[in-house]
Amino acid sequence: YSLFSHEEFQPYKLGSDWRMVLLDLRNHGKSAEIGGFDPPHTMKSAALDVANLLKSKSWSWPDVVIGHSMGGKIALQFAESCAQGDYGESATLPEQLWVLDSVPGEVNPSDGEVENVLRTLQSIPVPIPSRRWLVDHMVKLGFSKAISEWIGTNLKKAGSSGEQMVWSFDLNGAVEMFNSYWKESYWPLLENPPQGLEIKVVRAEKSDRWTPNVLHQMENLVSKGEEQGKGNVSYHILKDAGHWVHVDNPKGLIDIMAPHLESLSKP
Repeated sequence: YSLFSHEEFQPYKLGSDWRMVLLDLRNHGKSAEIGGFDPPHTMKSAALDVANLLKSKSWSWPDVVIGHSMGGKIALQFAESCAQGDYGESATLPEQLWVLDSVPGEVNPSDGEVENVLRTLQSIPVPIPSRRWLVDHMVKLGFSKAISEWIGTNLKKAGSSGEQMVWSFDLNGAVEMFNSYWKESYWPLLENPPQGLEIKVVRAEKSDRWTPNVLHQMENLVSKGEEQGKGNVSYHILKDAGHWVHVDNPKGLIDIMAPHLESLSKP
């Protein structure tokens, strides 16, 4: 999951014994079109949506849950709710939980990359003349071409003819979710992770949301866990990447994750 749609991601092929499910969370991508996701639009509601999907499809509970940005906190909420029994007796914890460039604690909604993107999108009148117009407009505002083109993938035609476009997600609903994202803190979960759950936090090297205090807290938490022989929480740095990890350095991200994921495939 990212800010917009699952279609931005190319699955890493782990083998025929794996099934990967890419989700559009409420207010995002194709989920924004089907409706039925009532407020409040919070981390807890979004995590419950995931659990309800698993139940409705009669799927096994996942071995691995991966979330980027706000999705990282939704993944943490999913694990916390599983551990607390909120999803019923059939729910089981994943073996691995990946939190990709998502600060576990409260976040100051100041002038970060995500906040800047949201403010910019809210300022753009719809319908938008064309995808090319949007990309050019974003570049003129100082966004990189790669980020601008990525944002442009989250448009759909406003009608059956012409070039005019509208967002393929619910912008106001997404903003409400980010208000919840900024307020929630999952440090207690990282400090006392449930038995059998490995939490793996990946920080993008050039990300602007990791303050010195947050970095110190993260490093101390991991160090303390290793000293106590727990090692349930690990911390990784993705080089040469800003917050949009799948745009800036997808290969580096796979290089970090793949060995850990492949270890679950071994008997």
